[in-house]
Amino acid sequence: MDVVVKGRHTEVGESFRAHVETKLAKVAKLDGKVHRIDVEVCEEHNPRLAGQRSRIELTCLTRGPVVRAEAAAADPLAALDLAANKLEARLRRAADRRRVHHGNRTPVSVAAATAALANGAAPAAAEEDDSGSDEAATPIVVREKRHEAVPMSLDQALFEMELVGHDFYLYVDDHTGEPSVVYRRRGYDYGVIRLVTTGDAAP
Repeated sequence: MDVVVKGRHTEVGESFRAHVETKLAKVAKLDGKVHRIDVEVCEEHNPRLAGQRSRIELTCLTRGPVVRAEAAAADPLAALDLAANKLEARLRRAADRRRVHHGNRTPVSVAAATAALANGAAPAAAEEDDSGSDEAATPIVVREKRHEAVPMSLDQALFEMELVGHDFYLYVDDHTGEPSVVYRRRGYDYGVIRLVTTGDAAP
């Protein structure tokens, strides 16, 4: 397993690199198919964020879905500990999922979410900005990314959203072919938004 460490707005010393490799060595035991972990160390120079000045982002590349974790703390070692704990928890969750058969033994949170959506539970409507400000209605694009997308089921999209630790996940539905976003609502509820062109929308 390769561990690639890089710094953003900071220099990364050899002693810290060695500590990272030692800390992440047991990750391979949780998933024998892990072939690389990217570690990004970012230093925040804003004095008001001294308690979270060091941020660690871990990206675990394996044969399955990409697993990510990040954390911030007052120093890199503390941030690494927090991020590594999150990564290990997500890898264990992925391992548990592989051992669970779909059907009645599907984890309750995913089963309940997909059942509610399948029964027509409507996602929460997006809140509109009512400030009347022209600036609020004119967003500025600061970065654009393009990703290869393999069509997947709603259940798989929920699972991958949990692995990367985000509150939403963009995917292409393998049944309808529609670009869709699954997102986390309050509590353990989930919502889904599907995009259809005007010509395909129901009257």
